[in-house]
Amino acid sequence: MDTDLGPTGTETLCDVCTTELDRVSKIGRLADRELDLLRQPKRRINVNIPIRMDDGSVEVFPSFRIQYNTARGPTKGGIRYHPSVNADEVDELAFLMSLKCAVANIPFGGAKGGIQVDPSRLSEGELERLSRAYIKEYHRNIGPETDIPAPDVNTDGRIMAWMRDEYESITGRQAPGVITGKPVELGGSEGREYATSLGGAVILDEFVNEVGMTREGTTVAVQGFGNVGSYLAKFLHERGYDIVSVSNVDGGIYDSSGIDVPALFEAYESSDDLFEFGATELTNADLLTLDVDVLIPAAIENQITEANVAEVQADAVLEMANGPTTSRADEHLTERGVPVVPDILANAGGVTASYFEWVQNTTNEYWTEERVREKLATQLRGAFADLREIKSASKTTRTWREAAYTRAVESVLQAEEYRGNVARDDAERSD
Repeated sequence: MDTDLGPTGTETLCDVCTTELDRVSKIGRLADRELDLLRQPKRRINVNIPIRMDDGSVEVFPSFRIQYNTARGPTKGGIRYHPSVNADEVDELAFLMSLKCAVANIPFGGAKGGIQVDPSRLSEGELERLSRAYIKEYHRNIGPETDIPAPDVNTDGRIMAWMRDEYESITGRQAPGVITGKPVELGGSEGREYATSLGGAVILDEFVNEVGMTREGTTVAVQGFGNVGSYLAKFLHERGYDIVSVSNVDGGIYDSSGIDVPALFEAYESSDDLFEFGATELTNADLLTLDVDVLIPAAIENQITEANVAEVQADAVLEMANGPTTSRADEHLTERGVPVVPDILANAGGVTASYFEWVQNTTNEYWTEERVREKLATQLRGAFADLREIKSASKTTRTWREAAYTRAVESVLQAEEYRGNVARDDAERSD
């Protein structure tokens, strides 16, 4: 189960999203009537799910599904299992998914779901009953052409398999595209396990080329050695980057000469494995302040905050976690000239691969791992190029985050205009 890694002085994702909408509006891209379409989700659903436990008792688990915006297509987003999941959190994550799909140029809107539960307390049977019950409650609101869930925090391919099976049992038809992140044997996509990480590596390559750096000799610190962080470290090492620090929930290690990432990747099975490599041990707070070329927060939100941003020495930040930099910290980094590649671009590889899985399910044509990797790289390079063009053409868009939010919001609002939901005046959006 996830545990908070970071410092104090945090703010909610809601605050971050509100700030970014205001920022995009201030640079002349949005009118008030347009903002109204983005301030609230299209649909909120919440259900209290009763589950009979192995001991015969009944527990009730609050659950949520938020479908934020459908202008660009069916909604898409994961389902997380966590004791702290609540409607506000899911609301904002669904908002971010809407922007992420638009930035990656995927024909989906954003959604998110969750169950307020500590899955480590459940037996396998209880976990399966809860997962199937979620689909029983929400099956009328999801589907391959309406809303497509996927794994998120504390959910995986096994849980997605249960959910697909339950949906098909209820509807009486095969529907592989109703859920993504499934095992390959049930219609999942090759390469899905590491797609978020591969996408991050592709985006970092593009960024490094853009700012005139080279891969060789570029030092990188990765906070979080879970699925995303471990594969990302592996891919970056293969590309020539020097991975000098990695961490997990218990802390991290540092080696100025570079960590043997392939050996660590192969050996890593538990948190303790990280500290058997003879490198200098450090805390997660220390890792964030290392003097490296690229800092990659790949764990959880609110890691770089107003409380610690002055100590951040990295020359650039690549956000692989969702919302790892608070808005005020982001402003401080901008003032210091430290570029931040935002999460809605940097970690879009996961939702891109989910889209590819859905396409394969829909067409019944399944791709090789090599083809998935090639298409993923092409898709994300195109997304980066779009943001580069916005930054270079705009007089007011200073940062990669502003470019990403501007691109996403403009794409969503253009779709809303084509649907007749808003009449836009280009004069109001001039630079």
